[in-house]
Amino acid sequence: MRIDLHTHSHRSDGTDSPTELVRNAAQAGLDVVALTDHDATTGWQEALAAGDGLDVVVVPGIEISTTFQGESVHLLGYGFDPDHPPLVEELHRVLDGRDQRLPRILARLAEHGIEITEADVALQSGSAAASGRPHVADAMVAKGYIGHRDEAFQGWLNSRGKAYVGRYAAPLLETIRLLKAAGGSAVVAHPWSRGSDRVLTSAAFEELAAAGLDGIEADHVDHDDWSRRGLRDIARGLDLVVTGSSDYHGTGKSSAFHLGANLTDPAEYERLLGH
Repeated sequence: MRIDLHTHSHRSDGTDSPTELVRNAAQAGLDVVALTDHDATTGWQEALAAGDGLDVVVVPGIEISTTFQGESVHLLGYGFDPDHPPLVEELHRVLDGRDQRLPRILARLAEHGIEITEADVALQSGSAAASGRPHVADAMVAKGYIGHRDEAFQGWLNSRGKAYVGRYAAPLLETIRLLKAAGGSAVVAHPWSRGSDRVLTSAAFEELAAAGLDGIEADHVDHDDWSRRGLRDIARGLDLVVTGSSDYHGTGKSSAFHLGANLTDPAEYERLLGH
């Protein structure tokens, strides 16, 4: 059984519709795929319907923007009640934070001669729950300022970029508790990449496990062999599930993030669903 537990559709910053994503998952030979759009669950029903027609098990999920000890950490959630009021309220705060920073990002780009309007970004975000940095990057590509989304993050939109603007992110420990209260499972996404390795130490994972964390995404394109071994050791010591996934975004990321790039062991998948 081939299981990929981290993918994105155009309901956040991927380029496939939920239906296209599930169809591509079937073509990639996946038996199970989780739709984990950023901070939103709006693609669930479409993806589930597509899975029924293609004999692919679709796991409803999410990737929530959180913060821990001053660093950005992404948290994957699976199988929770999307209408659980406290969780819905927190996700609204996160999405509002994305929308509210957009004018400030565009103003900073304009200071450097890059003229992008909110309408330009809206053309790229389409069905997404909120407009984010990847959509700004796509607008920059569409207007001819850069050649690929990655260029925008390298020089403009990453945390050290000329046009970077911070936004609200949910507290990690509280978000784990919210997911658990909503009947779901919680897994830290790509924990030793993108700066989160500075705070996600062994001791930190003990704290997260005490709050209800279920697993660690160890097998990810951003993790080298040393990181994967270290994260597995931590997971083993805390009896946490180990997952693997692609973090697929369609054409929004390089081909290294192709569907099935990393997989979750079926026994670990069963453990995750049992939490």
